[in-house]
Amino acid sequence: MPMANSQTATVEGAAELAVVTRAGLVESRHIGSAVLLDPQGEVLASLGEPEAITFPRSALKPLQAVASLRAGALISPESVALACGSHLGTPRHQELAATTLAKERLDETYLKCPAAYPGRSKDLEEHLRAEKPKTPLAFNCSGKHAAFLAAARTQGSRLATYTDSNHPVQQVVNEVYAEYCEETPTATGVDGCGAPAAAMSLTGLARGIGKLASALTRRDAEVHAFTVAQAMLDYPWAVRGPGETDTVVMEQLGLLSKLGAEGILVVAAPDGTAAAVKTLDGSSRANHLVALSLLASRGKIELNDLQRVLTILVKPITGGADETPAGELRLSETVTAAL
Repeated sequence: MPMANSQTATVEGAAELAVVTRAGLVESRHIGSAVLLDPQGEVLASLGEPEAITFPRSALKPLQAVASLRAGALISPESVALACGSHLGTPRHQELAATTLAKERLDETYLKCPAAYPGRSKDLEEHLRAEKPKTPLAFNCSGKHAAFLAAARTQGSRLATYTDSNHPVQQVVNEVYAEYCEETPTATGVDGCGAPAAAMSLTGLARGIGKLASALTRRDAEVHAFTVAQAMLDYPWAVRGPGETDTVVMEQLGLLSKLGAEGILVVAAPDGTAAAVKTLDGSSRANHLVALSLLASRGKIELNDLQRVLTILVKPITGGADETPAGELRLSETVTAAL
């Protein structure tokens, strides 16, 4: 199994992915890398340095969910979707995480992720009015951690150390990475939630999530991969939240979409065609524009559907109280030439 390149992406090797204009002038430039793979994992388009290593962070959660199921987690399809999620900590998300734990006779005190408040202002106001403290159930990775605990419970392995890189559950996670991404992670750090964070190439990430998505159409696919992919499409609200980017893409386009911290995104069609994007400065503003445009260029999204969804996802550049259009976010010439 090949290891990912040990070199991280550089400014010199980055491609311009998108620009923001105002009054016809370029105000901001988003640089980074992007890659589009076909269902066999072969490169269709490459921009920047997609073979350089990065930390996919939460974009790997669907593969971690496959590992939890493979390791023995007995959880509902909704809980599987939450395990894939970077959710907003709404009451509904918290309740689902608590239910997942309760089925294993566990509670939030077993979670090793940090305590947090809900991510949306309305939910936060209600949380504070009820004089509730921060809770790990509201942390965006609580579903993933609950699934890890469910797997550890089935295995009979230690619950207190489930985030250790040498824990039996995490060893299964590494096996899934090697199998689906066809890479051995170059390094393993610590994610913001406290779980291991694997470093691999953007191409490896796209290959892994593409292979996962193809479980929806392949008869020889691993049943756990099918369960994860179908759960994400059946319960997109659990993966992020109503009106949020990943949720909108899955609801409106039927594609798997998963963001990661620091400017990472991967989107995959049910046939396994996959696009992954890394914006070098960690911004995510242009990522869905780039990834969806790459997929549309190969006929995986109808152009009318692409326009409609981008109208929802791409924040307009406006000015004044009446929000008069003042500019736009658009693809760079480099990306346009690759379409």
